[in-house]
Amino acid sequence: MWAPRVLSLLRIIAALLFMEHGLMKAFQFPAAQPNAPDPLPPILVAAAWLEIVGGGLLVVGLFTRPVAFILSGMMAVAYFAAHASGGFWPALNGGEAAILFCFVFLYLVFTGPGEWSLDAQLRKRP
Repeated sequence: MWAPRVLSLLRIIAALLFMEHGLMKAFQFPAAQPNAPDPLPPILVAAAWLEIVGGGLLVVGLFTRPVAFILSGMMAVAYFAAHASGGFWPALNGGEAAILFCFVFLYLVFTGPGEWSLDAQLRKRP
């Protein structure tokens, strides 16, 4: 069955894309995040580190459910704090990525990491 493997691919790709946002905030890699204030306020520094560390844990599939829960909540807060005030439509307020990350991570809370993960390998140990 391919579903657990494709779930792993979804988790890995979403986490790598998520990490990119944190790397752009914290290290301007691969480029500086557009419209980011300089210096970053403490809330964005915290968000950057959650994106980097949480994204890294999701890439390898370690502590997937609790990490995904935290990151899903973070993205819900990010949407309402930074995007919703820009209007109702996510395509117009720039919030599509926040909503998508929120619900992909929420999905991982309920499905787990998939077959290709450290969580799955640790479960197999006697």
